[in-house]
Amino acid sequence: MLDLSYLEDVLTPADALALLEKAEPARAEREPVLKTGYPGYDTSVGWFGYDDEKVGENARRALDKGFRAFKLKVGSRDPARDIRRAHMLRELVGEYCLVMLDVNQQWTFPRALEMCRSLADISPYWIEEPTHPDDIAAHRKLAQAISPMRVALGEHVPNRVMFKNFMQAGAVHFVQADCTRLAGVSEFLAVALLAQKFDLPVVPHVGDMGQIHQHLVLFNHIALGQPVIFLEYIPHLRQQFVNPARVEGGFYKTPEIPGLSADLAELMQR
Repeated sequence: MLDLSYLEDVLTPADALALLEKAEPARAEREPVLKTGYPGYDTSVGWFGYDDEKVGENARRALDKGFRAFKLKVGSRDPARDIRRAHMLRELVGEYCLVMLDVNQQWTFPRALEMCRSLADISPYWIEEPTHPDDIAAHRKLAQAISPMRVALGEHVPNRVMFKNFMQAGAVHFVQADCTRLAGVSEFLAVALLAQKFDLPVVPHVGDMGQIHQHLVLFNHIALGQPVIFLEYIPHLRQQFVNPARVEGGFYKTPEIPGLSADLAELMQR
């Protein structure tokens, strides 16, 4: 049973059941995603410490592998560096690919406002964690000021109640819930139902390297009717898992082995 306590003002158990029942008749129409795979986006092209040459190499390699969405870390002390790198990535991947910018909470509200306006001409798909993760009011004001640019967050939102507050405030457009930062899969599902109630897409942060979330995005799409957007892909630590996520042509291939895909190779060898 999901714990929906402290959400009752916006999501009651009856509401949650109604959302599932509403989505049920069209489930079969959404099941083809199991065969086509779930699209991923490359979050490793532009780590903060990479120089321009490395970002360029990574972007070209990701394009060759079939990715069409990319994330770049910004939040430098030198704003010109962020602007230069963002324009470089946009030029490399072209106008038809998606570029997301991840600030990792490095900007104050005034700096976030200034930088979002300076970066608007590269048409970022979202601005991620643009300021302090506890400052809901600043996110709300920023979301209003930079519209139609959109805000993504959730990596450092620790529970369903905080997510509720962000959604009620209109401070988030992409809900990056992470079951490894929340109280596991159950609380993730509570947040997913909450997001569905607010008509917001869930695009998880993958503290699990995508191993568990590759299952959860399929549930969100098939059972809840959430739109297929993409799932963050981080290729690191693949060798640590017994059954690492398979990504081919920029798409997560549906796991065929029962379980959460989270078994660690070292533990299984003991």
